[in-house]
Amino acid sequence: MRKRWAWVATIVPALMLSACGQPDYTYVRDREGTTYFKVPSSFAQLDAYPIELYLSGDHPHSQAALLRRQRVWSTAFDQSAKPSVEHLLGSYEPFVYATVHRLTEEQRDAVSLDVLRDFVLPVTKTVRDAYTARAMASGRPPAFAGFEQLDDKVLLLERGARGVRVRFNYQIGRDVQTFDHTAILDEQGGTVSVMLMGCQSICYRQRAAEFDRIAESFKLIRLPG
Repeated sequence: MRKRWAWVATIVPALMLSACGQPDYTYVRDREGTTYFKVPSSFAQLDAYPIELYLSGDHPHSQAALLRRQRVWSTAFDQSAKPSVEHLLGSYEPFVYATVHRLTEEQRDAVSLDVLRDFVLPVTKTVRDAYTARAMASGRPPAFAGFEQLDDKVLLLERGARGVRVRFNYQIGRDVQTFDHTAILDEQGGTVSVMLMGCQSICYRQRAAEFDRIAESFKLIRLPG
């Protein structure tokens, strides 16, 4: 394994450099080094912790938030001229959020393809209906409305890993946002790796090939040893 990594350490930086000496891509691995992807170097990297707090609803000083930081790795990239984590839910420029969750025993027992689809945002009808009911019970209209499913693929990967890639629209405020969501359960059933990309629907249609390239780079790495 050491010899292999010595080769990787030598060749990867060379591949990252363009003719002018600047990297074309930012290459990313999670904290444990098992999930990999790349984004164009024009994307600015952001601290994704505010996204974790928003999605979980945890108070930043709570025990739940502390435990989440131990079990969850995440990062975000924004191509906007003024990068912001708020662009996850609304931007004309592409935004990428990636996260890897080490599952608890209870979570392992509950993982299904539908759980993978709903891992970040409500996608399946059951979870969308529950989300709408909670929003209405709170006296506020749901932030996400007008769901439109665009694509749904089941991914059968090496060594028994499996996942889904789904694309869908939500109306958020006055704009329609397209989301491209990939979620992968590793072969041991112990981690879920997720990539959520998006921008306004017009932007997504214009840049669909770029989103595909990023999504296709999102892989699990399993090294021997």
